[in-house]
Amino acid sequence: MVIDMLHIKSLEEGLDIFKALGSEVRIGIIKNLSENRGMNMNELAAKLNITNGALTGHIKKLEDCGLVTVSNESGGHGNEKKCSVCLDKILIEMDTQEDYKNIYQTDLKVGHFSDYKVYPTCGLASGTAIIGEVDDTRYFSHPDRYSADILWFTRGYVEYVIPNFIPFAQKIDQLTISLEIGSEAPGVNDIWPSDISFILNDKKVATWTSPGDFGNVTGIFTPDWWYPNWNQYGLLKILVINKKGTFIDGLQVSDVSIQDFSLDYRSTIKLKLAVEDNAEHVGGLTIFGKNFGNYNQDISIRMNYSPIAEQENEANKG
Repeated sequence: MVIDMLHIKSLEEGLDIFKALGSEVRIGIIKNLSENRGMNMNELAAKLNITNGALTGHIKKLEDCGLVTVSNESGGHGNEKKCSVCLDKILIEMDTQEDYKNIYQTDLKVGHFSDYKVYPTCGLASGTAIIGEVDDTRYFSHPDRYSADILWFTRGYVEYVIPNFIPFAQKIDQLTISLEIGSEAPGVNDIWPSDISFILNDKKVATWTSPGDFGNVTGIFTPDWWYPNWNQYGLLKILVINKKGTFIDGLQVSDVSIQDFSLDYRSTIKLKLAVEDNAEHVGGLTIFGKNFGNYNQDISIRMNYSPIAEQENEANKG
């Protein structure tokens, strides 16, 4: 199974992966495994023209840093070791942190939305049970929604108030939001595009098209009681808004910058996740939190902040 993306937040954090990829043989292993959707050890050794013993050492290095998985499969000659790539994207943050020395981090549970307007198919669930009734929008206002670790709807939106507890007299220079999301199809459908909009304080900053509603294999953290023909996992998306613009997974998607919001320690910050009626692909939205999907996280928020300049302070007092 391919887990969409690994997010490396500093060069130091990625050192083991960089070392593992610093070999033409290991690059060849990754390339062949990706092209063939996995291979057994004998096939791979023959393809690369190396011995099984040499291959084992290379595979161990790739396995130790999480790039490759090895599993036992029954074959015509007994058990065979099957190798697969478990990442298809690595995002590395190259920015130095000199301008971002001060960081406030927090998490939002999937069910902690403050406003919503959703349409069936829809529903919510905690890690242990469905909340209320599926396809009954009233349960999006039920108190039990606060325990939700997954929610889904065909169109509409949910809106969250992002906790803002940066220190007094500070301004926000960069906002980073990380979450696991996907489409919402009747049942599941890996080819089910959906245009998902990110709206900050009523201003659309980005739209990302989810390729599908994934259910081909069970999500790593999806509980055993979950229905096999329902959403299993999504894709990890990282939205960054800074002075240069708005980025998703490191690629600039709009010119909307953090300066457009003038956010500081007093600001209310609202994040709306929407599938709009006029979108080209109205394919729904599923948000995965802890206990579901392939990433054991809720909606993760990071704010980089710095002091408000003295002239700005004076202007704000006036």
